[in-house]
Amino acid sequence: MRQINLNGTWQMKSVGSSENLKVLVPGTVMNDLLCHGRIDDPFYRDNERFAYDIASKDYVYIRDFIVEEELIQSENIILRFEGLDTLAEIKINEYSVAKTHNMHRIYEFDVKSFLVPGLNKLQVTLFSPIQYISKKQTEEKLWGVGDAIEGYPHLRKGHSMFGWDWGPQIPDLGIWRDVSLLAWNTGRIEDVYITQDHRDNEVGVNVRVKIETRPNHAVNLKVKMTSPSGMEDSFHIDDALSEETVSFNVANPQLWWPNNYGEQPLYKVEVISSDQSDVLDEKVLNIGLRTIKVKHEPDQWGKSFEFEVNGLSIFAMGANYIPEDSIIARYSKERTEQLLNDCVEANFNMVRVWGGGIYPEDYFFDLCDQKGIIVWQDFMFACSMYGLNDDFRKNVEQEVIDNVKRIRHHASLGIWCGNNEVEEAWVYWGIPGEGYKYKADYIKLFEFIIPELIKELDPHTFYWSSSPSSGGGFNEPRNPNEGDMHYWEVWHGLKPFSEYEKYHFRFCSEFGFQSFPSMKTINTFTEPEDRNIFSYVMEKHQKNGAANGKILFYLSENFLYPKDFDSLVYASQLLQAEAIKYGVEHWRRNRGRCMGSLYWQLNDCWPVASWSSLDYFGRWKALHYFAKKFYAPVLMSLREEGSDVEIHVTNDSLSTIEARIEWKLRKNNSEILAQGNVQTEVNNLAAKQCERLSLDKYITEENKRNIYIECALYVNGKHTSVSTLMFTKPKHFNFIDPELTFNVIDKIDTFEITISSQAFAKYIEIDLKAADCKFSDNYFDLSRGEVRTVRVKKESLSESLSLESFKDQLQLRSVYDIV
Repeated sequence: MRQINLNGTWQMKSVGSSENLKVLVPGTVMNDLLCHGRIDDPFYRDNERFAYDIASKDYVYIRDFIVEEELIQSENIILRFEGLDTLAEIKINEYSVAKTHNMHRIYEFDVKSFLVPGLNKLQVTLFSPIQYISKKQTEEKLWGVGDAIEGYPHLRKGHSMFGWDWGPQIPDLGIWRDVSLLAWNTGRIEDVYITQDHRDNEVGVNVRVKIETRPNHAVNLKVKMTSPSGMEDSFHIDDALSEETVSFNVANPQLWWPNNYGEQPLYKVEVISSDQSDVLDEKVLNIGLRTIKVKHEPDQWGKSFEFEVNGLSIFAMGANYIPEDSIIARYSKERTEQLLNDCVEANFNMVRVWGGGIYPEDYFFDLCDQKGIIVWQDFMFACSMYGLNDDFRKNVEQEVIDNVKRIRHHASLGIWCGNNEVEEAWVYWGIPGEGYKYKADYIKLFEFIIPELIKELDPHTFYWSSSPSSGGGFNEPRNPNEGDMHYWEVWHGLKPFSEYEKYHFRFCSEFGFQSFPSMKTINTFTEPEDRNIFSYVMEKHQKNGAANGKILFYLSENFLYPKDFDSLVYASQLLQAEAIKYGVEHWRRNRGRCMGSLYWQLNDCWPVASWSSLDYFGRWKALHYFAKKFYAPVLMSLREEGSDVEIHVTNDSLSTIEARIEWKLRKNNSEILAQGNVQTEVNNLAAKQCERLSLDKYITEENKRNIYIECALYVNGKHTSVSTLMFTKPKHFNFIDPELTFNVIDKIDTFEITISSQAFAKYIEIDLKAADCKFSDNYFDLSRGEVRTVRVKKESLSESLSLESFKDQLQLRSVYDIV
């Protein structure tokens, strides 16, 4: 196999223009124009509005390349596009090769007849997605979400590129993944499919290989597997058939586990085809030895929905992942790795790839394999109506084939899901029009066509037709006792946080609460006069209609009115963190009945007010620091009922633990009114109510605004966490000025911060005025007489700081400072 890489420098221009710009492929039009200064930053202020006109034009990408005479003599020559976004016509030497209409597919075209020895010209014309969907929508009206440009379901392109209730309308276009020319005579490896058979202390690994062969030309096959410790095992097959299966028996296998349940050892499988003189082709796949099942079975509460890994039922902990940038050309492995490192640091074991975006890059799954993050993979359909004509069906079938074959070998892949919220939309959202034909099309596509392909291509991975769902067929997709659930009454329904306790969902795969990003992030897209949440620019960076008003509603329910814009931003993040914490802790207390929580959402695609816990620049909001605590393998959670307090411990580790809880009932000045301790054993993979304290002799209607309880958890003798609980809302609690102080010690690799308080301080936020970094802890509570030590790894700093510079930039505040 010979390969000519066609990435690199191309020429790009809009159709009708005489100006060619030198650009890089892979890339996108918006990024190319931005890099050349032809457009302003579309994320700044209201510049998004110019994107519509840019995406309404057609563009041409051109490059020359050399083909040697020897390569021309190859029997097979194909042009391979890993990703074209989206409507394209490909020409070689002015001859039309093909047209494309799906950004989610991999395209290969036979171009042997179009090539000449020497200089060749490759031209890709990209046609406006807006013009296309506008025309299609006049011919056949398809319903979709109101925040997106109308007609987007007509095109197999990431839906959210047309706008969503957290994303801008920037329907970029481009050659967004690798381009190459491949030439060979025989021996090309067409497909590698790996399955596993798990037995007692042994795993059978079966490698099925499909090879392109030709008569009278023997192709040899070698399949080699290398263990994580470097031990090799291999098979050689002379004169291989077009399909061969090689099996390895792995004794004492090193099993792959999700984050916090074990290690992530990976075995390397190499498949090499050759003839008597040379290697013809090779593929390398890394696999993890594990079983992942989704149990959807009748039980005492309805029907379960839980992930079972290597025979153990785990509680899924994580969030929903959306596209990392509205300008795809800015994607990078380094950026994705940082995002997933932040997931690991916050104790995630799962992310859900949401169906309104794009299928992630190969490196996304590689990183999830390495870090123990199970991937819930939606197919790219969301909140929309689809017309299932023959062309659409064939297009989608090939999209499914391309992506399932590309992704299926990954240890991290846990589930295939047909779509996001389409079944729910048909049942509950009141889709306009008759819709009977489209409703039938839904059943055909998501409950017959795609699952049949999964049975053929990846039968060992569980398929779920929609999220949320109780099992398909439009049968109560919001049934809280069966399947997975998206719950939005807290937030969209303006219900109080306590509403979460009314539901014991089997698996909550979406629930969320908005906040504003940090002031540093807001400053990147605003001018000083914009910094009011109801300003024109701030509302342009709030895509969820009345959301700013909802934040203020919940603010009025929980906090005193903030003194300034910065304090309002801070308070919004506290609201978000407390809301999600309330739900997660409740469901983890009910482990066994509920077996997963994936909050909406992990990340942002531009700087915006949203449901994310990590903003566009990767800055941790209060929610992400909270997630690190409420997703800890061993969680202590407190539940108040009047003047009674329940103390719960949820143990998601693999070992039984000895838990000791020291509790102290304190006044607002941290004076101790009563105290005690609880000693108990908590089984592995279980939740337990350890104590119920009746404190009515200490708490009255008159003094409850001055009293809180503090509980410290010790696991197997080691102090792990502290939680506090107040008996009234923060806005009614009588906080005293905590007079926070700090000291910083310069260690070799870290700055070590010690923080003290003169009274009860709630939600202590640590930040640097200009630089960015990650703190080992943040947004925590502190009593007088206690000291909290927080560490900052110097490698996490956005700029190098001396001890004095670090101390000068360090700033603290607590809820007391909101007013």
